[in-house]
Amino acid sequence: MSLPVSSIPNLGPATEAAYARAGITTAEEIRQIGPDAAYLRLLQAGEMPHFIGYYVLVMGLQGRPWTDCQGEEKKRLRIRFDAIKAEAKASSAGQRSELEAALNALGVVPKR
Repeated sequence: MSLPVSSIPNLGPATEAAYARAGITTAEEIRQIGPDAAYLRLLQAGEMPHFIGYYVLVMGLQGRPWTDCQGEEKKRLRIRFDAIKAEAKASSAGQRSELEAALNALGVVPKR
């Protein structure tokens, strides 16, 4: 039986919907690919990066309340979060948004 994303502690319906937009629909999939890859997919799907959202996921996968994230552990997670953000930004570099593509088709946006 597949469990919903919201079955992961600390995650609710809004987070579940965001992961669904990124193509992740089960808690098992997040556990399988891990928090970093799951969060990267979330960013690549257009979600805005938010550090709390990332460490809430990490803590939840460990079965811990999000308030456990403190001190050195939080600093280490911030470094991982910043790397994920940078990877998401690099992977989208050079890609046009749907709006830019439509404007380009109309001849409004210069070709890159």
